[in-house]
Amino acid sequence: MLIDRHWLTEADQIPSPNFDDRPDAEDISLIVIHCISLPPGEFGHSYVDQLFCNRLDPAVHPYFEAIHQLKVSAHLLIKRGGEITQYVPFDKRAWHAGVSSYLGRERCNEFSIGIELEGAEDVAYTEAQYRQLTVVIQTLLRTYPRLSKQRIAGHSEIAPGRKTDPGEAFEWEKLRQLLDGRNC
Repeated sequence: MLIDRHWLTEADQIPSPNFDDRPDAEDISLIVIHCISLPPGEFGHSYVDQLFCNRLDPAVHPYFEAIHQLKVSAHLLIKRGGEITQYVPFDKRAWHAGVSSYLGRERCNEFSIGIELEGAEDVAYTEAQYRQLTVVIQTLLRTYPRLSKQRIAGHSEIAPGRKTDPGEAFEWEKLRQLLDGRNC
């Protein structure tokens, strides 16, 4: 897996309009792990793509009525089967973190890469997702020198009290072991 002009070579590309320039394009120093499912708890649809591209139809599901006008995005989505979609190039600011702070630094979107896992906070993530997430993170670490294994956080950590993802089902120790090359 490689990164070419800030796009992951192994990802499907669905460019989102929901991004802008980072204040410092070289300051990519945090990875934020999220989870998403639309409608909540349902997997395997293209609704996340539609949300991130401002094409979510509010008539399809009652939940969509409340969120269809949001202007949000993440850099990547890793689906249940391990397929990867990239919406925003890594050198641009995706709109995934919202009001946030990491180690006293506000506005995490300015310096982070947002990775969504197709899932729910209380549903186990798949082996394929952990494998792909590990490879993606290793690729990001090789490409962006300000990133490190110690600078990976959940959305819940950077927006406590407001966000709870990736949730109790996410196995942080498993991710650490995989990143260290240990089998789980």
